[in-house]
Amino acid sequence: NFFYCIMKYDYLLEKAYEAQKRALPSYSKFYVGAALETKEGEIILGCNIEVPSYSLTICAERTAIFKALSDGKREFIAMAIVGDSDDYCMPCGSCRQVIFDLCGDIDIIVANKKRESKILKMSELLPFAFSDKDLK
Repeated sequence: NFFYCIMKYDYLLEKAYEAQKRALPSYSKFYVGAALETKEGEIILGCNIEVPSYSLTICAERTAIFKALSDGKREFIAMAIVGDSDDYCMPCGSCRQVIFDLCGDIDIIVANKKRESKILKMSELLPFAFSDKDLK
């Protein structure tokens, strides 16, 4: 079953690697790509973009999500995230919260530069998440 899941998301990983090539990590030199799949099967790409004022940079994951939302997409099933390190490219804390808030408990496929990958649920990456339910 695990093998099937990885094969199931191979196309999404390939799109994330494609997005990674578009990254602009002018300062960190850490290239990240993300591919977000909508419920309708559309794939939205995102890459990290850096500027000299580091706090104003944006991660690949949020780029893909904000592009999708600005195009009217509201339901998502999975996101692939790839980086150019030996370890799996996990989303940062800010991205974890944004993914959970705007995409829900979707599948997250993470990979490394050796093209090794694994699948996690968003709830595994952000246990005990703060959500809109906490505001009620």
